[in-house]
Amino acid sequence: MNKNTEYEKFTQEVYQGLLNDDGLTVEVKHDIRLQGKASKHQIDVFWEYQFAGIKHKVAIECKNYNKELNIGVVRNFYGVLSDIGNINGILITAIGYQKGAKEFAEYHGINLLVLRKPKSEDWKGRLKTAVTDVEAISQIAKNWFIQLDYDWCKLNIPEDKINSIEVIISGKSNEVWIYDNKGEKMQSFLELQDELPINEDRLLDNEYFYEFENRYIKSRNLGNIKIKGIKIKYDTIVNKSRWIFDAEKMTKAILKNVITGEMKFIKESNT
Repeated sequence: MNKNTEYEKFTQEVYQGLLNDDGLTVEVKHDIRLQGKASKHQIDVFWEYQFAGIKHKVAIECKNYNKELNIGVVRNFYGVLSDIGNINGILITAIGYQKGAKEFAEYHGINLLVLRKPKSEDWKGRLKTAVTDVEAISQIAKNWFIQLDYDWCKLNIPEDKINSIEVIISGKSNEVWIYDNKGEKMQSFLELQDELPINEDRLLDNEYFYEFENRYIKSRNLGNIKIKGIKIKYDTIVNKSRWIFDAEKMTKAILKNVITGEMKFIKESNT
């Protein structure tokens, strides 16, 4: 595939993406022939669609030149458009257009665009790179030790069970709660875990004791049990990550309208 054909296919790909982004289910075609009033014409890139009963046709002429296009190129393309009739024309090149070409195209309603690979200077005054560093700290509880209020247990647990108390507590950490003496929820095991202190000098095998007054926990076998505290053995996990946004690497092409000055940054399809 020669460079001119590559440029035409590149233009086809870019416009297919733009139309898809606009929600138009239109096939952008490459290298077709259209019948005009006088003769057939080869068109580099073409698409058509119907809206409100009106057919819209667009033809693109690609010129992968290493210099600015002159008025002759634009005039020739205008002749093609005039012969076909009822069609919108776009001229696309990689460098730019001479003054006469711009004036002729603007007068006759031909769109002049530059399509090229991005350059470093395109990001002057624009955000090019953003780096985000994230350090996420989580506490992982390995063991929970519940200290019962034995004085309360002596008064409230049946005599036949007081010598060997077995308390069964189960559930997800956000489902097991500490209650006050009115039965109102105060803190869940998950909240206790999240509030554990961070020891930067020792991340593993830490211990912390929560001391309570007039607090209860619900057991599966004995109902509400009064507790004095909870000791948690835990590890502190630090996950570090870095996300780099590089606009230059994520940009496939620059598409600039020479008449209006509007510039589009075409993203890579996989970003």
